[in-house]
Amino acid sequence: MSGRTVWFPGHMAKGTRKLGELAGKLDLILEVRDARAPEVTGSPLIASLSKICPVWKVLTKSDLADSSVTSQWLDLYRKGKSKAWAVDLLKGKIDPLRKELEKDIPSHRELRMAVVGIPNVGKSALLNCLVGKKNANVGGIPGVTKGVSWYKGRGFLVVDSPGILDPKSDEHIQKALAWLGCSKAEVIGGYDAVAYTLVEFLMDKGLWSVVQDTWGVEPGEDPYETLEAIGRRLGCLLPGNKVDLTLSGRRFLDAFSSGKLGAVSLERPGKVIE
Repeated sequence: MSGRTVWFPGHMAKGTRKLGELAGKLDLILEVRDARAPEVTGSPLIASLSKICPVWKVLTKSDLADSSVTSQWLDLYRKGKSKAWAVDLLKGKIDPLRKELEKDIPSHRELRMAVVGIPNVGKSALLNCLVGKKNANVGGIPGVTKGVSWYKGRGFLVVDSPGILDPKSDEHIQKALAWLGCSKAEVIGGYDAVAYTLVEFLMDKGLWSVVQDTWGVEPGEDPYETLEAIGRRLGCLLPGNKVDLTLSGRRFLDAFSSGKLGAVSLERPGKVIE
């Protein structure tokens, strides 16, 4: 495979166009990022959208990240004049964000917002927290871009958007996104290849304890050897007692992305995935 992935479904292209048309009608954009890797999970659309509409950063899955590192990220973003928040959407802890949003509600109508981000960073969960799990889809708004559905909450009108990836991003970035469940491992080298890069990264960055403490798997001399050890630990075996590396890789990635291996930050200010 070449250094770039071409996985960019039609709904992503359509969503990109719609957001561009909609931005001028919005009061605010909430950009959702994964707190474990805030830079690599940034939306490719924000550079252009931020020229049209204010953007606030919302770091989700804060319960799966190192809290001290997340605080460093918030300090960095806020020093750069960007409002930023860390939230735990599983527990619905968004009160500080909600209170700040309520300050911006216009006197004559609801606050119009879009929730933007790459796939699986928690956009829909944030939408539910903002307007309620039984949110009312109020369809289109007169005078605002057609073909966009709005959800109404107390003082808010929020539009969801499809998860949009950067089709030009390098393959190693796409693999890093697959570690977090934001990209599809099966289309960028396969589960074993993507899991290999995660094993290698955790070992190189001194983060392997998150695996060892949970599964008791010590790092081997080679990432594939370590992936095999994970497979044996999880019972991913083929006839002849051979390890099914594809299944091993898939289960490892699923456990890591869902946070079953514990809290860990893959990026910190000054040390990002590139």
